[in-house]
Amino acid sequence: MEQQIAYTIDDRLYLSITDRCTLECAFCPKQDDDYRLHEYDLRMQFRPSTADIIAAIGEHPENYAQIVFCGYGEPTLRLNVLLQVAEYIKGRGGVVRINTDGLANKFHKRNVLPEMKGLVDSLSISLNAQNETVYNQHCQPQLAGSWEALLEFIKQAPTYIPDVQVSAIDGLEGVDISACQSLVESLGAKFKYRELDKLG
Repeated sequence: MEQQIAYTIDDRLYLSITDRCTLECAFCPKQDDDYRLHEYDLRMQFRPSTADIIAAIGEHPENYAQIVFCGYGEPTLRLNVLLQVAEYIKGRGGVVRINTDGLANKFHKRNVLPEMKGLVDSLSISLNAQNETVYNQHCQPQLAGSWEALLEFIKQAPTYIPDVQVSAIDGLEGVDISACQSLVESLGAKFKYRELDKLG
């Protein structure tokens, strides 16, 4: 079976560039060894190179409403590859979005947002909790201090990225959606409502 690097949903092209993650979310389908998304199987046999990803995008990234770094892994873990591909997309008139857990600065031990400026049009950051206790329960972060790092990333992101949306999933035990929205807006970002088990 050929690995699915790029896949389309509506008018967007999604890129699956890694299967590694800084979280082990209890609600993530891959915890049950399920890598399906709609009609696609995103199980990864190898981590694609910059050239592999560009080939999967094709010569006309501008034909899509957005090109989204997503998949069943955290794309910012492969930051250099991500930025190289984003530069290719932007150079051909495309629009770049990253779906992220917001822990890139924590993982890379530096503020990477300035490196994204001009290459990334939109960030969709997963919050999924109104406090650290609920966050740890559902997201199971692998790095100490992840909650504080996530909040700081959300706060800094609008300085560098034009469109910053922060999501929480309605349907997770103990998650207070209105409290999540208030927290997000207090940090200067836009809130994005999501429903459990609705992907893409």
